[in-house]
Amino acid sequence: MRDTLPLLDAIPFPALRRGRLDTLQVNVGYRCNQSCVHCHVNAGPTRTEEMSDDTVDLVLDVLTRRKIGTLDITGGAPELNPHFRRLVCGARASGARVMDRCNLTILSEPEQEDLADFLAAEQVEIVASMPCYLADNVDRQRGKGVFDRSIAGLKRLNALGYGRDERLVLNLVYNPQGPSLPPGQAALEADYKRILGEDHGIVFDRLFVLANMPIQRFGSMLVSKGEFASYLHLLQDAHLDSNLDGVMCRSLISVDWRGYLFDCDFNQMLDLPLARAGKPRAHLSDLLGDDFNGHPIRVAGHCFGCTAGQGSSCGGALKEAAE
Repeated sequence: MRDTLPLLDAIPFPALRRGRLDTLQVNVGYRCNQSCVHCHVNAGPTRTEEMSDDTVDLVLDVLTRRKIGTLDITGGAPELNPHFRRLVCGARASGARVMDRCNLTILSEPEQEDLADFLAAEQVEIVASMPCYLADNVDRQRGKGVFDRSIAGLKRLNALGYGRDERLVLNLVYNPQGPSLPPGQAALEADYKRILGEDHGIVFDRLFVLANMPIQRFGSMLVSKGEFASYLHLLQDAHLDSNLDGVMCRSLISVDWRGYLFDCDFNQMLDLPLARAGKPRAHLSDLLGDDFNGHPIRVAGHCFGCTAGQGSSCGGALKEAAE
């Protein structure tokens, strides 16, 4: 795995400061039942990093004390963490909106047969990876047979009311196949809804269009193919200052499986921790007394992935999301 941080750290990016914290994005572990080409986490079946029971307790304590409105749970496949369901139940009991970054195939894994019913019962908002509406493209990026299993997962969620009941939100996520900017979110969402509806009878709420980040597995692939510099130039040339106000790191804090804090999930994967006076790494426990409002954000060249063109965040395009 080629480290892209030295290349990214040499690229200047406009200074940013944090605003009001409203989302805690928690990575509960890097283990996954898939190994996707574009994965910025480098997740896979052999990863063993996993959030402990005590750290889950601290997440719930922070949510309650700070009255944080949204818990965004990610991985790996977050559902493989043995404390996932307790975390969901505790967060929902505190009144938080809970999002699950679900890869869909996890719904058919052994011992996860009741997972979809659990998510529906807790009214968890599902953000599901679906990088294309065509089988060949999905299987090329995520592995053979993933498209068919993803369709089966979506049908199961639809049968429970996801995408039909306003209390059961189902959003899909698109990533480009390679080193290119994603297409317009609204037009692509219309294509997804039409084709998935006509071919498979599937309905969903929104499509989130995300740019691929030049880090971890995808970044290493770009370096090995000699495409890293050209992709960074593409992102820089498409940068818009108007996207800076809407980047997710202004209102979100990312938490790794150990409980350490980062400005975003991408900084977490580059090991660029959120620091505070006297401590090189801030921890969840620090959030009990500080919301880091006004704190400077760690930036580098990969941040252009969030500000290029229509912009990109965990909630999809910045421009179209604002409109």
